[in-house]
Amino acid sequence: MAENGKAPEQQFSIQRIYLKDLSFETPAGVEVFKGKWEPKIQMDMNTRAEKVADDQYEVVLSLTVTATQGENTAFLVEVQQAGIFRCAGLNTEQLRQVHSTMCPEILFPYARETIDSLVIKGSFPALMLAPMNFEALYKQAMQQHQQQQAAAQTAH
Repeated sequence: MAENGKAPEQQFSIQRIYLKDLSFETPAGVEVFKGKWEPKIQMDMNTRAEKVADDQYEVVLSLTVTATQGENTAFLVEVQQAGIFRCAGLNTEQLRQVHSTMCPEILFPYARETIDSLVIKGSFPALMLAPMNFEALYKQAMQQHQQQQAAAQTAH
């Protein structure tokens, strides 16, 4: 509580957006260019947040995109797009939600563009990843967590 009895003002701002880590591999080499291009694309995503200073948090969106062509891995791209965000006046649940929804929504277009650019430079067709609804993903994760807690309580 602030001195005047009111809750502190909620604040959110972007301090910095940067590329934390990047990897591009074509493990099968020239073999992937010999046949018709009909890849199977798989994307894995993860986010994490860490407090770096008072009211400042580093949020990292990790994306791994794997394209397989038959039995060969055509390419593998790993990107860690990060940002430092100022989040003030938020309770623990609000902070968790901001780190899981707003921050990744800001970071995702940067990561998507980086992945597309790398794939093109690797001599593959453009890869336009679809936008993500981080709010829906967060709600789904919270529902699963609640169901797991309820199941654990009934098991005891």
